[in-house]
Amino acid sequence: MSRLRQTLERASLLVDRVVQPPPGVTILIYHRVGGGSDSAVDLPVEQFERQLDHLVEHHTVISLDDAVASLGSDDGWASSHRAAEDTPRISDERPPVVITVDDGSDDFAEHLVPAAVERNLPVTLYAATSFVDDGTDFPWGAAPATWSSLRDAHDTGLIQIESHTHTHRLLDHLPADDLNEELDRSIDLIGEHIGTAPKHFAYPKAVPGSPQAEVAVRRRFESACLARSRVNKPGSTDLHRLWRTPVKRSDSDEVFASKAAGGMRLDGELRALIARMRYRGETT
Repeated sequence: MSRLRQTLERASLLVDRVVQPPPGVTILIYHRVGGGSDSAVDLPVEQFERQLDHLVEHHTVISLDDAVASLGSDDGWASSHRAAEDTPRISDERPPVVITVDDGSDDFAEHLVPAAVERNLPVTLYAATSFVDDGTDFPWGAAPATWSSLRDAHDTGLIQIESHTHTHRLLDHLPADDLNEELDRSIDLIGEHIGTAPKHFAYPKAVPGSPQAEVAVRRRFESACLARSRVNKPGSTDLHRLWRTPVKRSDSDEVFASKAAGGMRLDGELRALIARMRYRGETT
């Protein structure tokens, strides 16, 4: 890890100690687990399982559906969970966390799903459907999952399959026809192969869409995600601008614990700024 990166992490942890994150829902982003690459977002299986065990011990892991229902309620957790007998109790001592995964590479079904199912933890996959449907590798070299494996994951009752566009194109400069194709093709394929049409959406590379794209997303989905390492607060969160916290291979156990608790906000703000600059003018 570079010295600059270490300095930023220490500064972020210090900020978290001085100014505690507000209560709310933390949404974590994963990409790959056990993929065997040197990618910064490809975690060893052992590291991922250790993180899940931390969540089991210190947090309440809830589904994205439950999170969206609660965040959209003015009364917060109490009213939205009161009638659901099988919903885990939410408390300040066990802050709620949602586990999400982007893209849909083959290691999702091979490594991530079994680890989550073993611990009875709900997970949401935002799938880029073109790669799954065509069986072609993602641009970064990862092989895709199959529809059969995603159906099996969904049939566990713990895995939601949601939309991450069709071809993983950025939505900030797409013409209207291409924009509609990206969203509608993804919706149709997930509905056809999984049996349940997606209700939730994640912007590729967490890059916000154009005003036209945002309108199209809001019309089609109950929620949409970006990324900035912020807590989502019940009653005051725009469900189409949910904040997610990226998990990196380089995260120490201390850093992951802080992220799960809604921390590392300074780190998240700087990463979001860098991402906007890095992907400016790109299309995929």
